Amino acid sequence: MKFPKHQYVRSKKLLKLVASLPCQHCLTTENVQAAHTNWGGGKGRSIKADDNLVAALCMMCHHEIDQGDKWSKEERQKAWLVAHINTVARLVDTGQWPKEIPIPEFS
Repeated sequence: MKFPKHQYVRSKKLLKLVASLPCQHCLTTENVQAAHTNWGGGKGRSIKADDNLVAALCMMCHHEIDQGDKWSKEERQKAWLVAHINTVARLVDTGQWPKEIPIPEFS
């Protein structure tokens, strides 16, 4: 049985918009990045998840959520998800979300 190949969502425009927001975890405006999910979204060995599965996180929060040891895996996943939901909502609510990029569904 063949599985269909994942069609990745890629958007430099979206990544720049995300990085222009304050960190959605600590609210700093310094060194904010578009932090891709590490839990799904087509992520694989040396392949980033879809670009619409990102959160605006500063470098410190990004590191702590990705590789930190202060929180459990579940706490890190929850922190990323909250930041992701806030990131998407902020861009959608302000009309900045690129029309050609699908808005992720939250479950």
